[in-house]
Amino acid sequence: MAQRALPLPAARLGRAVHTAGATPEVSGVVLLLPDGETDSRRRPSPLSYAAQLPLARTLAGAGREDGLAVHVVRYRSRGWNAGADPVADAQWAADEVVRRYGDVPVCLVGHGMGGRAALRGAGHTAVNSVLAMAPWLPDEPDEPEPVKHLAGRRVLMVHGTNDARSSPELSYRLAERAKKANRDTCRFEVHSDGHALRQHRSEVMALAADFIRGSLFARSYARPVADAFAAPPPLGLRMPLAAGFGRSLRH
Repeated sequence: MAQRALPLPAARLGRAVHTAGATPEVSGVVLLLPDGETDSRRRPSPLSYAAQLPLARTLAGAGREDGLAVHVVRYRSRGWNAGADPVADAQWAADEVVRRYGDVPVCLVGHGMGGRAALRGAGHTAVNSVLAMAPWLPDEPDEPEPVKHLAGRRVLMVHGTNDARSSPELSYRLAERAKKANRDTCRFEVHSDGHALRQHRSEVMALAADFIRGSLFARSYARPVADAFAAPPPLGLRMPLAAGFGRSLRH
C-alpha cells in the first residue's frame, strides 16, 4: 500500500533579529528569502536559514536607530514548485508583517532562488523595495519574468560576474526590462565573485544596508547607489561594486 505524502508545513517567519540599542517601535521590515533548489518537495534545509543570519544581523545593526525589524522567511519546501513556491510564501510573510506591525514599508531581500521570489513577490502592497542578490532566473524567452508590477518600487540587483549557478547575463537582461517599466531600478556587478558573493562579502553587506536604509527610511543613498539609479542603461545596470564600499563617507 502506497504511503501518503506528508503535508508540507506552513510558511513561518523566523524570530525578529535585534541588536543592542534598537528602538522598540518598528518602522520598517526586511524579509530575507533564502536560496533553494529548482525543484524539490523536501522541507527546507536549516542551513539555508542559518546562512541568512549574518546578513540579518548586519542589517538589524545598520537599522537599529530607524526601527528596522528583520525576519528570515521559512519556506514550506526548498524548491520552486507549483502550488508551494517561495513567491506565495513571501507574500504570506508580507501579509504577516502587516498583521503584526501595521502599515510599515517592507523590503524583500532574496538570494538565488530567493532573489527571483523577491522580484516576483514585489507586487504586494506593503512592499516598497526589492534587493535581489545573484537571482536565479530560468532562460525561458517565451515566458519572460514579469516586470510591470515593479513600478513604484525601488529595485536593486547584485550579481557576481563569475557566478556559475545563476546567470549574470540573465539578471542583466531582466534589469534592462525592469528599467523600462520602472526607472527606479539599478544593478551592481561584483567582479570575479561567485554565486555566494563571499569574496567581497563586506562590500555586498554594506551595499545592502545602504539600499535598505535609503528605501525604507528615506535616508540618502551613498553616491554610487544614487548614481546607479540615475544612470541610463547599460551604465546603471552594470555598475561595478568598488572594493572598500562602505568604509568611506557615504557621499
